[in-house]
Amino acid sequence: MIGIVVPAHNEEASLARCLAAIREAARDPALAGETVRTIVVLDACTDRSAEIARQCGVETLAIRARNVGIARASGAQRLLEAGVRWLAFTDADSQVSPGWLAAQLSLGADAVCGSISVDDWAAHSQDLRDHFYRTYTDADGHRHIHGANLGVSAHAYLRAGGFAPLACSEDVALVEQLQATGARIAWSAAPRVVTSARYASRARGGFGDTLRAWATALALDPAQLRAPDLGLALATDFEVEPEPESPCDVELELDLDSASEPARESALEPAFDRGLRNVP
Repeated sequence: MIGIVVPAHNEEASLARCLAAIREAARDPALAGETVRTIVVLDACTDRSAEIARQCGVETLAIRARNVGIARASGAQRLLEAGVRWLAFTDADSQVSPGWLAAQLSLGADAVCGSISVDDWAAHSQDLRDHFYRTYTDADGHRHIHGANLGVSAHAYLRAGGFAPLACSEDVALVEQLQATGARIAWSAAPRVVTSARYASRARGGFGDTLRAWATALALDPAQLRAPDLGLALATDFEVEPEPESPCDVELELDLDSASEPARESALEPAFDRGLRNVP
């Protein structure tokens, strides 16, 4: 059995799209009918996130930690107790590709660190977009870490001690522990995830905060910005759209052929990481 953990804090604007994408990935024929169990960890949600998850037929776990490390760990623990062999992690404001799970598993590694594409740069300057592409590597062999695109075997996860209770860079800490315990890590661009460049990130110190800092630095002195060495929390932001009959009955545009122009280019040009912490 494969498990998917989605931490969420007030993600009613994007959760239905996230779960619709996960549903498609779970139906991938390459999985040969293996059971896929998804859990949304509702962390101090006060919006309609719980209702949307229920309408999508997805299991939920409610906590009040306001801590993404605790949220991911709580979901992982629930799934491990159910007997999953593989844990896949994404974010409530991201959309995984139909082949996401199969791509992770096909790499034959203990853990998989995937890259990301950004779906819309409309709210940002061309300079900021160009900086992203100059400093991000969307190709096999990258060293980026994204909580939105991470997979790990149950055995390796437990051996590494799981997610630490960190409010930011919990994914980086886990990967460092995986390395310390001898896990075989695949740094791959094959598992695809589309995310957005919103300023309003749910985790302080996340992708939105980094973008804001970059924008400020570019406005003051573009020369300040070199290859980043942070550790970003990637997230995706979507406008609230009229709900279909079921929140999960939405049309997805996940592959590179149907993605927006920035998303297509991000798979072809050098670009950036989840907080842009590169691990050697």
